Amino acid sequence: MRRPVAPLWLTRPSRFAAMSQSGARATLAVFVIAIMATWLALSVPTAPRATGADHGTDMALYVGIVDGVRHGGPYYAVAADAMRAGNYPMKPFVTMRLPTLAVVAAALPAFAVVAMLYALATATLIAWYRRLRPALTQPALAIAMILLLGGMLAFFQAGLVLFHEIWAGLLIALSLALRRPGYWVEAVALGLAAALVRETAAPYLVLMAVFALVEGSRREAAAWIGSLAIVAIVLVLHAHAVSLVVHPLDPSSPGWAGMLGVGFVVRAIVDASALSLFPLVVAAPIVGIAAFGWTAWHDPLAGRMAALLAGYGLMLGLFGRIDTFYWALLIAPASLVGIVFAADGLRDLVRAASDGRRITVRRVIR
Repeated sequence: MRRPVAPLWLTRPSRFAAMSQSGARATLAVFVIAIMATWLALSVPTAPRATGADHGTDMALYVGIVDGVRHGGPYYAVAADAMRAGNYPMKPFVTMRLPTLAVVAAALPAFAVVAMLYALATATLIAWYRRLRPALTQPALAIAMILLLGGMLAFFQAGLVLFHEIWAGLLIALSLALRRPGYWVEAVALGLAAALVRETAAPYLVLMAVFALVEGSRREAAAWIGSLAIVAIVLVLHAHAVSLVVHPLDPSSPGWAGMLGVGFVVRAIVDASALSLFPLVVAAPIVGIAAFGWTAWHDPLAGRMAALLAGYGLMLGLFGRIDTFYWALLIAPASLVGIVFAADGLRDLVRAASDGRRITVRRVIR
């Protein structure tokens, strides 16, 4: 066996510390291929940014809906009129957002909604700080928090306060940070809240239920499955309500069979985080390194985060369109934190792959 070495940034050895030479070489080859694949993002057309200025059409729609509800209009009638006026697709029913965010925002002053967003973002930062503190050295912890802020760059923008993915992404990130073995009630509640704001957060509930079942936590699994049942019921009621306000001649969605692949996934994560401030040729491989880092940390949270990135990456790559890049906001907050785990993971992989020692066993017969 290789002599153990002290971790670089982690307080415990990475998942790859005890990997065999053949396994390490295979993993390194996959890593190199994956990093090269991230440059496919260079061929993806530029997506509109999810900001109040550059993505103003959707924001104007949401503002108009909230104003209509605030002045006493029923949500579905107001939303239908606003979408029809903007020539938005209204079929199938999922093209109309769930009423949760609009109704809450309409019931509160505008400054209170912004304050709630900032409070949620701050709570997410604090929760992740507490969750990462035992796993990282002090310098690495500071870097991790900077990376967390980088992933949450869009989440502190008041102009996006009515953007549904902003709230759902923060709720998912906070749910992940709070979930621990035996302590999952708050995580389930936050995950359910995320899906009730934006139904595309429902795959997170599925993922967490699967992990709970695999780990033998039946009560936790039942809670996640129960939350999925609630979302399903809400969506059935939502579909019925939408059907009452949609007209036969209202436009339909062009569909979600984008099939844009890995490059679009990488580009979407770049556009949803502080990586958008860097040239894409530099930012793209950083996304790959961050994703790899989540596979290196030997912790249940890392497995869930890696699966979350893979699952939503698959969803984006298969079903996303250029104008739905903002789905990446659902996974953006903690995505870049994986970079701090990548240092130990890569060091351990290289060390295992280059281990050339041989042991010869001889039997001597006298």
